[in-house]
Amino acid sequence: MKKGGDRLKTYKYRLYPTKAQKQNLDENLNLCRVLYNTALSQRKTAYRQQRISLNYYDQASELKEVKECLPEYKYIHSQVLQDVLKRVDKAFQNFFRRVKLGEKPGYPRFKGYGWYDSFTYPQSGFSLSDNSKGNQRLKLSKIGSIKIKLHRAIKGKIKTCTIKREFNNWYVCLSCEAEHELLPKTHKSVGVDVGIEKYAALSDGILIENPKFLRKSESKLKHEQRCLSRKKKGSYSRIKQRQRLAKLHHKIKNQRNDFLHKESRKLVKNYDVIVLEDLRVKNMVKNHHLAKSISDAAWAKFTEYLSYKAESAGKKVVFVNPRNTSQICSKCGETVKKSLSIRVHKCPSCGLILDRDVNAAINILRLGTSPGGATALAG
Repeated sequence: MKKGGDRLKTYKYRLYPTKAQKQNLDENLNLCRVLYNTALSQRKTAYRQQRISLNYYDQASELKEVKECLPEYKYIHSQVLQDVLKRVDKAFQNFFRRVKLGEKPGYPRFKGYGWYDSFTYPQSGFSLSDNSKGNQRLKLSKIGSIKIKLHRAIKGKIKTCTIKREFNNWYVCLSCEAEHELLPKTHKSVGVDVGIEKYAALSDGILIENPKFLRKSESKLKHEQRCLSRKKKGSYSRIKQRQRLAKLHHKIKNQRNDFLHKESRKLVKNYDVIVLEDLRVKNMVKNHHLAKSISDAAWAKFTEYLSYKAESAGKKVVFVNPRNTSQICSKCGETVKKSLSIRVHKCPSCGLILDRDVNAAINILRLGTSPGGATALAG
């Protein structure tokens, strides 16, 4: 149980396994994937043939027999195998929850190679060591001691250890129970209007440029995709080219996440109250003309990062209805209709001339700080 004021924080570090350790990790991951698929198949068969709904405890009780029949599973930590079955159970619980809520059910799927990329030590079976020479190691039960690069200090008590494969690299994600790190109060509030031309405009006039990582890498992506299409299916060269393309996509993802982390941290550090539009991004990407640009901006992820950082720092994030925030004059309240192509707000009533997005950000701040203006709170 978490104590009051504590939160779960995850630290991700790069692992540097030897060739033999890489092979061992790959084998463990593949065996976990096979167990996941087998458990899923068992549940489907039991219900289809006998109308029996199996749960985690039914399947966990059979792990001893699995190890007797398949000796290779003896070389995997017991809690790792239990966690695989818990994943299956969680997948079914989420499925039934979505059915109950009337959402798209999404029945649990079998995991093909490449679609199951991690396994977890939920309580024990792992430890960190650091000798006098600075040779940091992660010791994993049934696998051995692996070199690790601890590029930042771990704060809090480690609860779980997840080993993850990303292409040919391996990482460890350590989930820790840590206290909130409150930041000093600035006594300042800000409205934030996210966009495509500029990533965000703040109510105090600051503009954040949109890096457009996907757009800037589009020519490289097209080149790599054309190379992939020319390769013979099933050939080794096609596998290498597919990995090259995937690596480029992964680089874009990392660039975007780094940008979102840095900008959200700046906002949390500089303001006590941050007001955002309550955007329905899933509906917005249905616009095929803007879908790629909206996905590249990753507004939903930016909001997620901002919310949890604000909660940890003792700051507040407020969400408001985005309707007409760009059309209303922030000075006199007059409605000034304008299309997306018009980037400057010019009010015929009061004469205010202002960047369209800054005008919207001021309206957003006013809505978030007025009684009844907020639709949701975080922090």
